[in-house]
Amino acid sequence: MPRLTEQERQEIIRFIEADKPLPDKYRFLLFDEKREVELVWNGKRSEVCNIVLPFQVIEQVDEPRAEKDTRIQMNMFDLDPRGRQLKGWTNKLIWGDNKLVLSSLKNGPLREEIEKQGGIKLIYIDPPFDVGADFSMDIEIGGDTFTKKPNILEEIAYRDTWGKGADSFIAMIYERLMIMRDLLAEDGSIYVHCDWRLSGMVRCVLDEVYGSNNFVNELIWKRTSAHSDAKQGARFFGKQHDTIFYYRRGNPFIFNTLFTEYDDEYARTNYNLTDSDGRRFKSTDLTAAKPGGDTLYEWKGRKPAPGRYWAYSKANMEDFERKELLHYTGTGLPRLKQYLDEMPGVSLQDLWIDIPPVQSGARSKERIGYPTQKPEALLERIIKVSSNEGDLVADFFGGSGTTAAVAEKLGRKWILSDLGKFAVHTTRKRLIGVQRQLRAGNKDYRAFEILNLGKYERQHYIGVNPNLREAEQQKQLEQKEAAFLDLILRAYRAEKTEGFTTFHGKKGGRLVAVGPVNLPVTRLFVEEIILECRKKHITKVDILGFEFEMGLFPNVLDEARAKGIDISPKYIPAEVFDKRAVERNQVVFHDVAAIEVKPRFKKNSIAVELTDFSVFYSQDSIAAAEAGLKDKASKIVVDKGQIVKVSKDKNGIVSREVLTKKWTDWIDYWAVDFNFESKREIVRVKNEENNEWEERWTGDYIFENEWQSFRTKKERKLELTSVFHECLSGRRKVAIKVVDIFGNDTMKILEINVGGRS
Repeated sequence: MPRLTEQERQEIIRFIEADKPLPDKYRFLLFDEKREVELVWNGKRSEVCNIVLPFQVIEQVDEPRAEKDTRIQMNMFDLDPRGRQLKGWTNKLIWGDNKLVLSSLKNGPLREEIEKQGGIKLIYIDPPFDVGADFSMDIEIGGDTFTKKPNILEEIAYRDTWGKGADSFIAMIYERLMIMRDLLAEDGSIYVHCDWRLSGMVRCVLDEVYGSNNFVNELIWKRTSAHSDAKQGARFFGKQHDTIFYYRRGNPFIFNTLFTEYDDEYARTNYNLTDSDGRRFKSTDLTAAKPGGDTLYEWKGRKPAPGRYWAYSKANMEDFERKELLHYTGTGLPRLKQYLDEMPGVSLQDLWIDIPPVQSGARSKERIGYPTQKPEALLERIIKVSSNEGDLVADFFGGSGTTAAVAEKLGRKWILSDLGKFAVHTTRKRLIGVQRQLRAGNKDYRAFEILNLGKYERQHYIGVNPNLREAEQQKQLEQKEAAFLDLILRAYRAEKTEGFTTFHGKKGGRLVAVGPVNLPVTRLFVEEIILECRKKHITKVDILGFEFEMGLFPNVLDEARAKGIDISPKYIPAEVFDKRAVERNQVVFHDVAAIEVKPRFKKNSIAVELTDFSVFYSQDSIAAAEAGLKDKASKIVVDKGQIVKVSKDKNGIVSREVLTKKWTDWIDYWAVDFNFESKREIVRVKNEENNEWEERWTGDYIFENEWQSFRTKKERKLELTSVFHECLSGRRKVAIKVVDIFGNDTMKILEINVGGRS
């Protein structure tokens, strides 16, 4: 320990006795292993999340629009070049908080599978660096646009990211970058996309996490033309670019040189000669490499490639290899003739002004309606530079799925995650489109699967302060949980109950279970409810949740019904946090959506017709919209399953227009698995006795997506009857999945007899 003055010793004692933190100067006086430069912010912690949650595969997409049961023919192969993949790497599309996703990838059983692929070679992320951003989404309904508010999970994620301004953002990104670093292969790289708001701080964080010696480039991407902001020019320079920081994990690292075309001025200046056929070229002196009758030449000190000589014979001036590149002027040495159209161009620089942003409007080929969507050309450049064909790349702020789409087209494997259900659904549609495009071009593509994160611990959804001592954490956990439950039960008008493990209240002869505040209701949560119902002979249950795990229904409801338990799942609306709405009994808990279908038969083939889809969502209310509208204004609301445009004219007269004209207006996507229960859902869990990973069947099945119809930005029509799918005779279950315009999914299962009747 370095020598301290008596005054310094006494000061340290006083701070310790007062249970106060030591001033920063003592970090440098007391400890030899100190950083000369360090980034510090409020709430900084060196520990990172190490939770391991199981990944649950809920859907696999590997054969878009199949018209016969190819599983019959393919059971001898690992991978059919144009169809179902039975073994090997399957691309991952993960719904969940990326901190928990990253931690589970790093510390869980999937890590071994990732390492078998050579590790993650490239990570690209475009985090929500805009302090004004949220999870609102614009949904097109007829000729109008409805703004869907974020759900509670998304609101809490936004609050945790921006609740304390830059401090909370830096804390959020720091922990995630730490885990990403540990997931990267030794020769891997990371690209972090940001703009003017926080680029300076992000650069400092990256230096601390990856080391300033591993900084490779600061890339400047000109993302837009000059803004039309009236303040611009008078008060500030136009903001035209984003910054992309490029770091490596170690050295050596993957770097594939790319070239861009020479600009016109460079071409005119340097390739200033024209051949008889109009081709531009330049002529450069060759230098003799050795004397002799037959002489080999170098050009500017560069030797020819192996097997390709620049040879000059005095006996015959035309006796050249590659004589299209050599010409003789009649005096002196021959000269190297280089054509402009044969040159690779200039090696890629750090100023990228040649990639335009994704254009708005109907003319854009790429635009899919996602607000932060990046152009495919940008990701194509990054992926080509820092990975090779067959490598694994990842994006943990997935957004519209651009990274995955480009990776698939370039023959890379991929992992993509996002917290937003709408983002995951958008990516699913986009990747199916890529699969169809590759199959039409007779090119290979890989299967991808959609995963949920499984079991959660209570403290991760209540929001306990991790800096408190264990006893204080437990006390805060109990207080927050009790307040949360009281709020929900009061809004639902249920009375509190005691003596149950999973139930919190009772209403009208039905017991009530309340799901977590910022995580979806999971299968495990429902299974524990069913278990208590059977033990205590409970037959009627309401489950309240802000969000439900994808693929949760109808499996668990059918299981409960078979055991004599009537479970009714209901969405908790955001209005529960509005005290006035609760006091006035205005909070409406709505049911999950319902599907109606009809099977059709033709010999040994079946098809499915979608006949009805019912939704019950509410966002705002017609009465509230009418009361708050100004003259000559309008507002679109969702009220009890109808999207309604409320307008007020200049005379104050209010009118209503229902935008959802028919039930199909609510459907964005639907898909069919013609042989549900043919693929069990297997998860790997750690055996507590021997500390090894074991495979276990969850009791559920994976939805194998064999046929689908969905809307795109350009094609708004929806097919309501699937193709006839050839199947083996006998009884089977057919699963139908519908995803609504908000990204929420619902399933229905039919039991049918192929060759007979349902």
